Amino acid sequence: MDIFLGTIALTVTALLPVMNPFSTAPLFASLTVGFDRKKQRQQAFMACIYAFCILAAFLILGEAIVGFFGISVPGIRAAGGLIILYIGFGMLFPPPPPVGVEMAVCPPRDVAFSPIAMPSLAGPGSIAVVLSSAAHIQSIRPGDWPIIYVAVMTGMLATLIISYLVLRAASSMVRFLGPSGIDAMTRIFGFLLICIGLQFLLTGLSDFFGVRAARAALT
Repeated sequence: MDIFLGTIALTVTALLPVMNPFSTAPLFASLTVGFDRKKQRQQAFMACIYAFCILAAFLILGEAIVGFFGISVPGIRAAGGLIILYIGFGMLFPPPPPVGVEMAVCPPRDVAFSPIAMPSLAGPGSIAVVLSSAAHIQSIRPGDWPIIYVAVMTGMLATLIISYLVLRAASSMVRFLGPSGIDAMTRIFGFLLICIGLQFLLTGLSDFFGVRAARAALT
């Protein structure tokens, strides 16, 4: 039970800042500005369903892909840490918006899959977190891999439920927080991502050199 709850907590803690539904909320609100409330909720729900399916597919098939290419678990963890670090720095230090460029908002008929589900919710960073989290805990408790995968999926589901609630209240939240509030929350999530990504990277490097040292000692 401890490994199950711990895996859920780790997945939610690592995945929620990467998904950052609070930064997706303004995009969702602008793309659904011409929709009624029922249509907005339907789009938010389908976006979370699509995102869950994408992440679950990479979680299940990711091990086969990794095995086919001969990628080690420390390599996955280090690569995931680099991706998360990159996204975190981009959120903490966002580039200045373009000056003098006017963009017309023309909401498409369906925005659930793209750009909300992918790449906003289930982008490269989220996929890296899912693979890295499973690999990290499985390397510690290799005999509990079925529990770990169920727990990671449960954590993914919990994160997407939170994302759905945020997207559902996107219009009200954007008006309440304002641009400054959204920017502050994005920067806070960016700092958390930097910490998580650095930990993944250091753990991956430590495991990699530890395995090499163990092999050298055996030979």
